[in-house]
Amino acid sequence: MVVVVVLIVVALVFDFMNGFHDAANSVATVVSTRVLTPRQAVLWAAFFNFVAAFGFGVHVANTVGKGIIDPSAVTNTVVFAGLTAAIAWDLLTWLFGLPTSSSHALIAGFAGAGVAAAGWQVVVVSGLIKVILFIFISPALGLVLGIFFMTAVTFLVRHSTPARVDNVFRRLQLVSAAFYSLGHGTNDAQKTMGIITVLLVSNHYLDVFEVPSWVKLTCGAAIALGTTFGGWRIVKTMGMKITKLQPIGGFCAETAGAFTIIGAAAAGIPVSTTHTITGAIVGVGASRRVSAVRWGVARNVVWAWVLTIPGTGLIAAAIYFLISAL
Repeated sequence: MVVVVVLIVVALVFDFMNGFHDAANSVATVVSTRVLTPRQAVLWAAFFNFVAAFGFGVHVANTVGKGIIDPSAVTNTVVFAGLTAAIAWDLLTWLFGLPTSSSHALIAGFAGAGVAAAGWQVVVVSGLIKVILFIFISPALGLVLGIFFMTAVTFLVRHSTPARVDNVFRRLQLVSAAFYSLGHGTNDAQKTMGIITVLLVSNHYLDVFEVPSWVKLTCGAAIALGTTFGGWRIVKTMGMKITKLQPIGGFCAETAGAFTIIGAAAAGIPVSTTHTITGAIVGVGASRRVSAVRWGVARNVVWAWVLTIPGTGLIAAAIYFLISAL
């Protein structure tokens, strides 16, 4: 019992780190356009991150808990190694201000530890392929929708004065930021719910895989608390270095990201909110002109994405072998 409680605490630490690391996803645009102060923005995002844990089902939790590795291969050591590797990766990338995916770190850590424990046959190939495909699909969708929304909205307001456009979209960006934070909470908090639930099943505290209400509550609270503290190094990269955003652009990027993430969550696909909003921000910038995007910064971000799954998987496997040796 004590071991399970400790592992649940470690899972909630990861959930907190997820919110802390990915706060940039929820607030970077609304902060960089100066619609809200940093403190107002994180409180706004944290509230909707928490609310999201209860309103959109648990499809993503089911995928993470049952669709990445065979649940029969899950042991306490596998869970610990996967979570620890994901936390380490989040801390490392936060230090460098890189907006990598906490979601992919968790999934890769879980898979890497599972493979180290029982071999490649425990991997649910269809689930892992779905995750890998959406490494490319989710930012591409975000980019396309970012271009679409920015082009459409710019056309609609073409006869308005810049001052009026700015004033209107400062208000609308509060709505889009809330919508995006709902998507972030929906997708990301559920991943930790899936890990905790499969842990409870493997230790025979649950007979079937069904996310308990207290797990939803604690995971929603942990990610909201992490968002409240926020990782400002990454906010700077996301909101200010990739492209210059005005309220109209912030609104379009957040709306594009929210549609993509909530759509994926409804389908049970654990996408990266980081990848998605980065794609949307690039799309908004590119809709004005290609040179509006700082492609060097974007290239560094993409390299960090590419390294996340193999990097975290190898760290998790190493942790698993170290614990087993001890």
